[in-house]
Order: sequence, then structure tokens, then C-alpha cells
Amino acid sequence: MQHDLAETRRILETQGIDVVRLIFPDVLGITRSKDLLVSQLERSAAHGPAFCQGTWVTTTRGGVLDAGAGTGSIEDGLPDMVSKLDVDTIRPIPWLPGVAYAIADIDNPDGTRSAIAPRAVLRSVLDEYDAEGLVPICGPELEFYFARRGPDGWERLLNKTGRVYMTGSLVDPDGHYLHLLRMLDQLNIGAFAGNHEFCPSQYEINLWHSEAMDAADRTFLFKTAVKDVLAERGVNGTFVGKPWNDEGGSGFHLHLSVNDSSGVNRMHDGGEGLSETALQMIAGIIEHAPAIAAFTNPTVNAYKRLGPDTLAPYRSNWGYDNRSTMLRIPPERGQGTRLELRIGDGSANPYVVHAAVLAAALDGVRRGLTPVDAAEGWAYEDEASPVLPMTLGDALDALEADSALRGLLSGAFIDVFTTMKRDEVERYEAEVEDPATRDVTAWELDEYIEDL
Repeated sequence: MQHDLAETRRILETQGIDVVRLIFPDVLGITRSKDLLVSQLERSAAHGPAFCQGTWVTTTRGGVLDAGAGTGSIEDGLPDMVSKLDVDTIRPIPWLPGVAYAIADIDNPDGTRSAIAPRAVLRSVLDEYDAEGLVPICGPELEFYFARRGPDGWERLLNKTGRVYMTGSLVDPDGHYLHLLRMLDQLNIGAFAGNHEFCPSQYEINLWHSEAMDAADRTFLFKTAVKDVLAERGVNGTFVGKPWNDEGGSGFHLHLSVNDSSGVNRMHDGGEGLSETALQMIAGIIEHAPAIAAFTNPTVNAYKRLGPDTLAPYRSNWGYDNRSTMLRIPPERGQGTRLELRIGDGSANPYVVHAAVLAAALDGVRRGLTPVDAAEGWAYEDEASPVLPMTLGDALDALEADSALRGLLSGAFIDVFTTMKRDEVERYEAEVEDPATRDVTAWELDEYIEDL
């Protein structure tokens, strides 16, 4: 380790990098970090640095919760966790000369894998796929808004409607989007195109697909960079699913397939149909959809994006090239055969989304499940498929009742996650006059818009 760090220091110094910004996601998906001086890297990164496990149970308002014994929270005395710099993730930050990002793995002080760190939870699920001889390939697809704080609260930068799939000054008069696109290109995270989306001041920048951990890493870097680049220009880039009452939401769609160890796509039957593996994965995701929703839609606000006729999912269903279903099967076949999970909310933690969806799909494969029939037409009205949870509380109930998903993920992680999210629901219900409202409240913007 010491030799590797010495070589890493020398390489960074030749690139003019004198600070490594060590980053990792907390349970909520917020980027936590520490800046390490490259001149001291062999000492500072050899056995850490350490952080307090209270990070896992710290709310956006600064409260520190107790998730019970075995979760590293108050009942355990808030012990340490130790970061381990992943040298393969180092990327110079183009808008901060001399600084580079590096993602950290989080371990227990004795060197064992954390049961709570989101990256570690995903790594454990991928170990299960490796045991099956399968390699998950994931393609993230995220939307986000440009926002700023005005005299009357948070507002969009643009308000002209009807400018979907446009670029240029009409949808980017201050050049924020174009600057962001260039910075992401230089960050080397696989960004390749972008445009203004359907709603005013909403954008999408596309990322290439890759193996699941790399895809999750690049999505985490993408979300971190969007907020950082725009903040330098006085703009808030927000992935909150439904920040505005009068406009649509921002999704986090996940394209998913599996290859065998030779790199051959296992999702098609050799012709135009889906393979048995693909159908089993679909069945697993459909069966676990209510519990998955807690992870893919992890805020009170996220459920205000879902519903009938929204182009966001409403029922636990699937269909061929059908954007009114939760799981869409795009028309490509051969190596391009894949599933597209459309339920995800932009605020979701990418490692958690990948882990939960892959765990559900793997359960379908191992149990040889068969999916319900594919939905046809405008599937919102097809009552053959159940309605998804329409509140965070309902999704948490489903998660806590799903013993199979708990077994494939981590009980300690789920305990921390549900503790954090139950507290969130309780605070919302205590502070909002009508908690059942489908309108976006000031509480939600205060809670989420700057951090997520």
C-alpha cells in the first residue's frame, strides 16, 4: 500500500495535482469528503483517514439519529470507519486546477467491509453476480434542474415552456449548461451528449453504460460535479424529483443488462425475443418493486412525481418499448438488449439504486420466477398490475416486510436507511399543515434542494 501511494503521489505531482479530494456518498447520497495534501499522501491515506460513523445517521438538518446496535450509531458509541482511497477513481478536476477527485471505499476499523457504506453494499451484491457467472451492465440516465434563490424563495432560471430537446442561447442564455458539459467531458466520466429537457430550466446530460460499479461511480461523480460546477457560477443544480408544482419531475432511469464472463449479452434469445434470464430478472424486479421504491424514490417529495398520466411509473408492470410502464424493454436486440427501470427519482443514491435493483433481479434469476404478461397500450389504466407505493411511508413499510431483499442487501444498511427515512417522514408530517397534499411544500425545498 505504501509503495502504491508513493507511486500515486509521484504521478499526481507530475500532473500538477497537490490536493486529492477524497469523496464518498453517505446513506442519503450526499457527497462527504476530506481534502488530502498530496505531499503527505503516503501517511494520510495509508490507514485512512478515519471518519465517524455518525455520518451515516446525520440528517440534512444536522440531527444525529440512533439506528440501534450494530449500525455504528449512538447505541454503539459512534465508532470510527476508515476510508481507503481507490486509486483507479482519481480524476483531475478541470474547474479546480491542482485538485483531483478520488472515491473512497469505507471499511470497518479492523479492515473488514462495511455493512452500511453504499459502495460496499453494491460490491457485496456484485459478488453474488460473480458467483453466478454474470456481469451486470448499467446505463444511468438522469435529469436535473437549474435553480437559484430569489426574493420569494427557490425559482427556476428559465420559465419558457415548449423548448424540449433544444440547445443554444434560447435555453442556455448564460452559458451555464455549455460550461457544465465541457467540464464533465474533461472530468472523463463518460459524458457524451446533452440537451434542455421537456420542462423549463431542466437539462439532461447522457453517460455511457459500463459495468455496474463503474457506472455507479461515474453517476456519483456526475452528480457531485454538477452541483460543484454550477455552485461556482451561483446556480444550484438540483436532482430533486419534483421541485415545482407547475412542471414535471426529474427521473433517474437505469438501463440494465447482464453479460456472461465472455462479454456476451444474456438478455436475448438469439432472435427478437427475451431470454429466460431476462424474463426472470423482470419478474424479480416486479415482485420487489414496492420495496425497491424506497431506494429509487427515497424522499417525501419523490412520490409527488409519480402517478397516472405523468410519464413516470404508477403501476408495477413492464412492457415492450412502452414509456407508461415501470420497466420498459427498449427495441434493440443482440448486445443492446436491456431493461429500462423508469421509477427512479433524481435524488436517489446511485450505489443504492444499482444495489437494490440488481438484488431484486438476481432473486428472480435464482428462484426462476416468471413475470406477469407484458402490459400494452396506455398502461396507467391497466388494473391487472398493482399500483406502486404512493408515499415514502408506504414504500418503507414494503421494504421492512421484504425479507428476501434484506438478505441480499445488508440488514444493518436497511436499518440505518429506514431510521433516517422514518425520521424524515415524521418531521414532514409534523411541520406541514396537510401532509397528504400532492403539492410541493416549502419544507421539501428546504430539506432537499441544496443537498440532493
